Amino acid sequence: MLKYLLIGLLSFSSALQAAITITDSRGPQTFQTVPQRIASLNWTLTEQLLELNTKPLAMTDQAGYSIWVRQPALPAGIEELGSRSEPNLEKLIQLKPDLILINEVHSSLLPRLEKIAPVIYFKTFSADHSNPLAAIDVYRQLAHLLGKEALAESRLQEMNHTFSRLRQQLEKAYPEQLPLVTTVRFSNPSSVYIYGDNSMSQYALEQLGITSALPQPNSQWGLVQKRVLDLSKIQQGTVLYFEPFAQWPKLEASRLWQAMPFVRKGRIRAVPLPGHTEVPFH
Repeated sequence: MLKYLLIGLLSFSSALQAAITITDSRGPQTFQTVPQRIASLNWTLTEQLLELNTKPLAMTDQAGYSIWVRQPALPAGIEELGSRSEPNLEKLIQLKPDLILINEVHSSLLPRLEKIAPVIYFKTFSADHSNPLAAIDVYRQLAHLLGKEALAESRLQEMNHTFSRLRQQLEKAYPEQLPLVTTVRFSNPSSVYIYGDNSMSQYALEQLGITSALPQPNSQWGLVQKRVLDLSKIQQGTVLYFEPFAQWPKLEASRLWQAMPFVRKGRIRAVPLPGHTEVPFH
């Protein structure tokens, strides 16, 4: 009797050790095995999976990802789930995933999604936390779930080493003072999104020791929409704009744009999409 009791206890203990617990935005979530068929309804979470060398079973809006994100590149064979705002739940049911990844955009779908498969919910963008640091935490949580902690820490260390190396190069190139820099994305020739506190690009610049040329307050998405005219407040700094922007020739030709202080001084540069040829100073 004692023998069988001990065997049962050892078996139970072994099962507990095999269980994997991570923390999402709702609290601890426990899995008995490593998920293999993962559906991602968000580009950011898809990026995280790919950076962990994990191919998702399915994702939303692959065409949009290939335009706006591009890297890491999508491998072939990922099932398409439609738009990010309205994913195809019928197809999701047919695919029978063993895990669904969502963020705050899909929080209202949580009850329906949990009827399909276990759900991990990360509130990736919020004015109540640091978006860049939250992204790093999500990366580590997913790495733990997938048993890829060593890979994750290696890549995070590589990122920090890159920041350090680039900062040294910048300090050598600008021994007196690093330039002030603001990053933007144009909506149209008269409207622009300015990245500020809580944005990924501002975090990257800060790691390089660079201060914003046009500081913006903290916000959920890390950016604010302004008139292009507002950029005229940048007297000494440099502007980096993220591509793609199909209407760039129209904006560049406008008198308003040509009158901008940073344009007259040649302090405007495009940040090309990964895989594109670098664009020279305009």
